[in-house]
Amino acid sequence: MQPHAPAARLARGGKSIYGAPLGILMLEARFPRIPGDMGNATTWPFPVLFRVVRGASPERVVLQGAPGLLPDFIAAARDLVDLGAEAITTNCGFLSLFQAELAAAVQVPVATSSLMQVPWVQALLPPGRRVGVVTVSRQSLTPAHLAAAGVPLDIPVQGTEAGREFFRVLIKAEKSDMDIALAEQDILDAGRALVARHPEVGAIVLECTNMPPYAAALQAELGLPVYDIYTLVSWFHGGLRQRRFG
Repeated sequence: MQPHAPAARLARGGKSIYGAPLGILMLEARFPRIPGDMGNATTWPFPVLFRVVRGASPERVVLQGAPGLLPDFIAAARDLVDLGAEAITTNCGFLSLFQAELAAAVQVPVATSSLMQVPWVQALLPPGRRVGVVTVSRQSLTPAHLAAAGVPLDIPVQGTEAGREFFRVLIKAEKSDMDIALAEQDILDAGRALVARHPEVGAIVLECTNMPPYAAALQAELGLPVYDIYTLVSWFHGGLRQRRFG
């Protein structure tokens, strides 16, 4: 008898980069991206692909509503998919405005904003408890942003505009360095103000993708579950690369 031929092993091509199924669309900014920030590659326990969208400054996207930027985000997302991304996310919660258009343009799963977690978290809470949102800019978070992410328009929201560091550095670009302790205090102050005004809040979703470095401190301060872009992307990536058992 002839020995059995070894089974064929076929490696499939079609991509430029392999092993990094998640693509992240980045705003164009120069503030420090500390570990935990979405734009710090060490934040992620898996490889990701980054693409900066030129001209998409935090001020233009957050404070001005990202006028005229949709074609640039679509082009950047398509580039990431062409490179090898199997799903797309973004590093600004205010880009929920582009959720439907981006998903239609790239034909892969898209999660533009951590705000998309709000309906899931609300479903976990007991009767009488609500999700609250901490955002970088309360005044800029419009009903259109909320509706695009499936968020109730009457959700309790608190911003960081009145803080001493976080808003000034990330959105207004008043300086290139950041006092991390002051930035954390801004997040804690916003969280405390939120639950003081809305004691029915039973969990918090952080809109801003630069807030995860402070999520643990906020959770410890308030004694409430806290969700952010890290929790969303970890879930998102889990579906792209399922763990094998056995």
